[in-house]
Amino acid sequence: MTETCHLLLVRKGNNAQLKFIHNYNQNLFTLFELEPQQGSKIEQLMQQYADLPMDLADASLVILAEHLGHGRIFSVDQRDFHTYRWKNTQPFQNLLLGSS
Repeated sequence: MTETCHLLLVRKGNNAQLKFIHNYNQNLFTLFELEPQQGSKIEQLMQQYADLPMDLADASLVILAEHLGHGRIFSVDQRDFHTYRWKNTQPFQNLLLGSS
């Protein structure tokens, strides 16, 4: 949520950020919370993709894809999510870009 607000503010302005927060307050979407037991998987992913490098936000999306059982995401990060794999073999499908 923090990264989304940052990107909205930088790329679309304060009104876009406020609309996002308003939509959250209206329960139009839910948040996925990382659990402490997922820390070792996050660390493993960050080491695996250290050459990009992978940040916590990206690792969180890999964890979420594995939790949901699919890799359909909405991200402006075309380069990294073309490289990342969930369950180590499954490619992501970026709905923003219409690519897999």
